[in-house]
Amino acid sequence: MSWERCSSELLAKLISQFCSEALLTPVDGRLELGSVAYTFEYTEGAFATYRVTPGSVQRTTAGILGNDESEPAIDPLQFLLDAGGVLGLDGPTLAGYTAELSSTLAADVRMASTAVGSEELADLHHTRLEGHLTGHPILVANKGRLGFSASDSELYAPEARTPLRLVWLAVRRGLAEFRGTPDLSEHAVVGRELGPEVLEAFRGSLVDPDSYVWFPVHPWQLDHVVRTQWSRELATGEIVVLGESADDYLPTQSIRTMVNVSSPLRYQVKLPLKILNTSVYRGIPTHCTLAAPMVTQWLRGLWYRDEVLQSLGAELLGEVASVTVRHPQLNTAPGVPYQWTETLGCIWRDPLDPRLRPNETAWPLAAVLHVDAAGEPLVATYIKRSGVTPEVWISHLLTTVLRPLLHLLHRYGITVNPHGENLAIICDPSGLPSRLVVKDLVDDVNISTTPIPARGLEPDSHDRVLPRKPWNVLRQYLVDALFLGVLNPLSTLVPEVDLWGLVRGELDLYATQNPQLAYRISATALTGETFTRYPLNGYRLTLGYTDLDTRPPIPTTGELPNPLHATVALPPQR
Repeated sequence: MSWERCSSELLAKLISQFCSEALLTPVDGRLELGSVAYTFEYTEGAFATYRVTPGSVQRTTAGILGNDESEPAIDPLQFLLDAGGVLGLDGPTLAGYTAELSSTLAADVRMASTAVGSEELADLHHTRLEGHLTGHPILVANKGRLGFSASDSELYAPEARTPLRLVWLAVRRGLAEFRGTPDLSEHAVVGRELGPEVLEAFRGSLVDPDSYVWFPVHPWQLDHVVRTQWSRELATGEIVVLGESADDYLPTQSIRTMVNVSSPLRYQVKLPLKILNTSVYRGIPTHCTLAAPMVTQWLRGLWYRDEVLQSLGAELLGEVASVTVRHPQLNTAPGVPYQWTETLGCIWRDPLDPRLRPNETAWPLAAVLHVDAAGEPLVATYIKRSGVTPEVWISHLLTTVLRPLLHLLHRYGITVNPHGENLAIICDPSGLPSRLVVKDLVDDVNISTTPIPARGLEPDSHDRVLPRKPWNVLRQYLVDALFLGVLNPLSTLVPEVDLWGLVRGELDLYATQNPQLAYRISATALTGETFTRYPLNGYRLTLGYTDLDTRPPIPTTGELPNPLHATVALPPQR
């Protein structure tokens, strides 16, 4: 049964990640949890991570006659209950995390029932592929989506693969504010997104169309939040529901970002959803909507005049326009939980398809971690179709990803959050990775506390939006999102390749070619002995489900051994 398989796999992932984050300490594949013990088969990976073998877990309890009774275990909820005392979970946290695990398991079962093989997936357009990918490789409850009902998930989750249409609102100026990059007017954005017929129909429904700011809203958000939380503004005409646009959209893995499948040259749209998923509520903070076009324009200025980034063909999908709507009461009240103040607004992002050259293809970086129901990794299919050896293909992938990110970090003191959702890979006509695509900027761009003349005057010098961080913290975005979150699980799918040797080769090559940046390279210490551990799963268990007014930082818990420290560098093959 797909439920038993999915449950067994989720339990194995739960134990793997809790042990990897040192939330639990096994001894030779055994966890003592008070009156219950769990045993399992496992392998140890880089960064002192554990990989528990699905189907190998046994649960042992004391029998009524004093003898131990052991049975196969596949239930992650029972494991969480058994481990709750050792983990120090209070009742609300136990209940909340149980709900997220249950929702994740339900989504995994739905995906398993409609899963297709890697050969078919390799032929899909990147917008269609998104709905087949199984989610964050480290976060266990990666499809928690608290707030969605079962029917909501069938309509709006990525794995539903169901096109939806966005509803457009008109919000009175003063309550709403449009911002765009210098080359975009408000009318240009709205006209491009709606087309002439829908545009005229919407204009005809308003007495004074230009006294409003127009933008889309997710249909779930309209029903669950706008029509309730904003009922007064709807009643007074400060907000007017214009109607559905004509285009179909599909959600990406992040759920709240929509890609236009009817008109792929139109913008991607990032919309707030008042659901709790992967640690935080998925609204859009007002400082992000206000700053998005400004940050995009600043980054474009660096990106497109930088000879290295241009020679690598790296693409930046800018967040080119936005609408900000502040709640008239809650936004000025102290201590209001952020989930209530981030409910309306949008960000328009450049589409990917216009960046593709003839016969190029693209897929999200997360695709390299996908394994089909038959156990075939999608990356193996990509490699096979390219006609090169796994080592050559992986080397091309690492070159494509690492060179732009290392340059951005050390030349400019800028980092993005390079996890599998935020990066895409463009392949040349032969199927070899060749160019990097970076997106989701304003949420995740960080800059060094050290001023760097090459990056010029930051766009938020007077009103801080971009986090300033020291080099040892700035590097963690590469370490956690890319090294731990993508490359470490990828290494298990291509065991014949010395992946860390190839990564070390890229780091050493960059250092050799850029001696003028030696101080910054030393400060990031990507080849040092250890890295700081940031426990993504432990963050939720420590934080609990208290309604907070800000997103708190992830606490640190000790150190991780760095596999790049002692590995022998292999020369890049591109």
